[in-house]
Amino acid sequence: MKKWSVLTLTTAIVLALTGCSTGAKTASGADGAKEPTKIIVGTGTQFPNVAFIDENNKLTGYDVELVREIDKRLDDYEFEFKTMEFTNLLLSLETNKIDMVAHQMEKNPEREQKYLFNKEAYSHWKNKIAVLKDDNTIHSIDDLKGKKVLTTATSAQAILLENYNKQNNNALDIVYSSGVANDSIAQLKAGRVAAFVAADFTLPLVDPNGDLKLVGPPLSESDTLFMFRKDDPDEQKLADRIDEALKEIKADGTLKKLSEQWLGFDATQSESK
Repeated sequence: MKKWSVLTLTTAIVLALTGCSTGAKTASGADGAKEPTKIIVGTGTQFPNVAFIDENNKLTGYDVELVREIDKRLDDYEFEFKTMEFTNLLLSLETNKIDMVAHQMEKNPEREQKYLFNKEAYSHWKNKIAVLKDDNTIHSIDDLKGKKVLTTATSAQAILLENYNKQNNNALDIVYSSGVANDSIAQLKAGRVAAFVAADFTLPLVDPNGDLKLVGPPLSESDTLFMFRKDDPDEQKLADRIDEALKEIKADGTLKKLSEQWLGFDATQSESK
């Protein structure tokens, strides 16, 4: 909790004891400093090592701890998490239920048309086809024609598959799931689907037992960033301030340290730049 919160709470108690009323919320704290703007950050709880509930029932992970680090460095904002299903994140952003999304959101043209991204990427990934390790029949997305391919609605991977279908006469039978990683592996093992799309750096996280492999050339290479509402001056200001903090976090080595701690390696460097 930031210092202003304690000061504001103390002031409120004094005013209550003296019978005074504060009326509408003021823009300044007890010491005359402007109060931080509260930002509601939407994230999930089912993304291993990125955004999940640990054994102590605490929300944590790479994206979560990065936001907390940003919170420490931006005195003009106070960040609070709101967890939900992945498929509800974008709608919640559009309807002002949250102010930003932190969930390894991949930047792509479809999303750029509707949403605002900050500029400083905090990780980079390549999307490839994931199949069972002993499956030697699938070598690329073309080998999946006529087969069931699992994905999560509204995800970047879903957009890749849907765009492939647009260009190939709906050759893939796309199956939409809840987005839980373990469900993907279970469906592959049961033979209900032939493959799904996974990011290279997330494979060890969703497949700790080594049941899967990635095949074929990358379907995309992408930056991951935070997402905000488009055409909103306050959201643009927030994105710019987050970029300022991210530059500091990168420069002093904190971002690399967080990536190695939670993802197992440095995913903060792009191979294509």
